[in-house]
Amino acid sequence: MIAAGGTGGHVYPALAAAEALVARQPDVCLYFVGSSGLEQELVKESGVTFAAYDDVRAGPIAGVSLPRRLLSLFDYAIGVVQAAGLMQRYQPQALLLTGGWSSLPVALVAWVRRVPVMIFLPDIEPGAAIRGLRRLSTQVALSVPESSAYFPGIRTIVTGYPLRAEMRRATREAAIKHFGLDPSRRTLLVFGGSRGARSINRALLAILPDLLADGLQIIHVTGTLDWPEVEAQSKTLAAGEHYHAYPYLHHDMGFAFAAADLALCRAGASTLGEFPFFGLPSILVPYPHAWRYQKVNADYLAERGAAVRLDDERLPVDLLPLIRELFADGARLTDMADSARKLAQPNGADQLALALVQLAGGKHD
Repeated sequence: MIAAGGTGGHVYPALAAAEALVARQPDVCLYFVGSSGLEQELVKESGVTFAAYDDVRAGPIAGVSLPRRLLSLFDYAIGVVQAAGLMQRYQPQALLLTGGWSSLPVALVAWVRRVPVMIFLPDIEPGAAIRGLRRLSTQVALSVPESSAYFPGIRTIVTGYPLRAEMRRATREAAIKHFGLDPSRRTLLVFGGSRGARSINRALLAILPDLLADGLQIIHVTGTLDWPEVEAQSKTLAAGEHYHAYPYLHHDMGFAFAAADLALCRAGASTLGEFPFFGLPSILVPYPHAWRYQKVNADYLAERGAAVRLDDERLPVDLLPLIRELFADGARLTDMADSARKLAQPNGADQLALALVQLAGGKHD
């Protein structure tokens, strides 16, 4: 059983692990538990066959008002009852959690029923959900070894960040053809997650004419919330053939990484796996209104020479000079790409799948 939800950062590693599980043990029976968010659509689009998909009631506890917290506690009480019914019905041999609200009620029931629980920590530092769950876990799988410091007395294993097979297959040549790019121009990739990053989107639009005049081409994944605004503004800017804007990329995101020479984005957990795999230098802008884990992710890559951290409030002033500075220094971009590649763990999905099979007591290679 896999429980994940809330954001793509929680769901995508879960789906990558599920895909690897099926490849390793074709007879595996998988169940997915979400919390009525975007995860249901992502599961449908993943191509992985689950025996069942179910939602349980859950909600935010940290960083919300008292009335909302009380409502979430009520939701969790219902969610625990729902999770108990699912556990009784499906009888899973192991449970994988990757974060999100749905994880808590499922983990509580699994702990009571003595079902082995594995947490996968996508980020460097655990967020509120995983911090609350760690004492219920049998084992914690980590993207990087440095995260073990957050789990004293708990069994850990470093698997690396799991990437989907379709992403690992993307090549630069195929990516240039896929997006209709000019192979003689360097490419800037800008994105902000499934819903988008408004401050990054607006900062990019403000300097878009300058970047295009510099000879760059841009792949801009706006997110669904800002797409109407970006689409309208880009038309008034006469952005031209070298500006490629999309509300969201799902199966095509691997091509976007493979095509890019530099990325500008938030510092979500996926940057720890995707950018090293593709050797992609990045400007990371941590989301300022959340727990500090994005700053920790950004600093981890920046301290190892693979990225530059730019704080959100500095975007209007520093973004254009920084992009120009990096593209003007080919040696620095090459060094950043090499530093990123040194952090790559391309077998993360298979390592996580193997650890789950072992946890469940099944046979393994």
